[in-house]
Amino acid sequence: MSKRLIIILGPTASGKTDYSLELAQKYSSPIISCDSRQIYREMKIGTAVPSDEQLAQVRHYFIRTVPVTQYYTAGIYEKEALALIGRLFDEGHDTLVMTGGSMFYIDAVCNGLSGIPSADLEFREKLQARVKEEDSEWLASELKRLDPEAYASMDLSNTQRLYRAVEICLQTGRPYSSFKPIESGKRDFEIEKIGIERSRENLYDRINRRVESMMKEGLLAEAESLIPYRGCQALNTVGYSELFDYFDGKTTLDEAIRLIQRNTRHYAKRQLTWWRRDPYIRWITP
Repeated sequence: MSKRLIIILGPTASGKTDYSLELAQKYSSPIISCDSRQIYREMKIGTAVPSDEQLAQVRHYFIRTVPVTQYYTAGIYEKEALALIGRLFDEGHDTLVMTGGSMFYIDAVCNGLSGIPSADLEFREKLQARVKEEDSEWLASELKRLDPEAYASMDLSNTQRLYRAVEICLQTGRPYSSFKPIESGKRDFEIEKIGIERSRENLYDRINRRVESMMKEGLLAEAESLIPYRGCQALNTVGYSELFDYFDGKTTLDEAIRLIQRNTRHYAKRQLTWWRRDPYIRWITP
């Protein structure tokens, strides 16, 4: 095929942004983000959005385009990303660069998620009512019971995705992970996946230092400004949940920072667990 999509993936803080900028400039391509949190407009610091200088170097798509109050899913992303990719190829690009760490967004582009049933809002309301009756850990333990594979690879702090996974298991009687295609869906362009690999010690050190940098850049103030929207599913994620607990007096600031670092490391481990099953990824070390 003459059309090619290069996807730069890897765990959080591994260096995807710098490498994708290098490739985008090499191929005169814009960068298509596939990050399920950087897409939200109000979540700049806590999601490690590229700096203004980096954004100015290359045209970026799907960065801070959706308000935290808007319902957004991997399925919606699949449709919008494929439409954008088709338009960019039609404009004359023969190689496009995509980058991000969201496993389901990448799978949506590569394989398609059309087999997953549509959301049933009435069923969702019943599930939410059940969660309120149980303790906060019930939803995760239910996913572990219904679908151990999805539990092992999912970011459990992402409440929206956790709800969706349990919802599908209960609705269909099938594990959520069973809807993930084994082979790529048909696309009219070639897909090349490049994974950024680092030693565990180096990756964890980069994560810890990134969180410290976020705090210096104003993550605390950013999280405080989002308190009115804390009920939105977009904000049930690492970096914000821990600071909301601090604002509630449930923990100290130092402990909240330590938990952000720890939970981010756990998420990176889940990302790697997910991608290690894909034999088509070519792993490189920057």
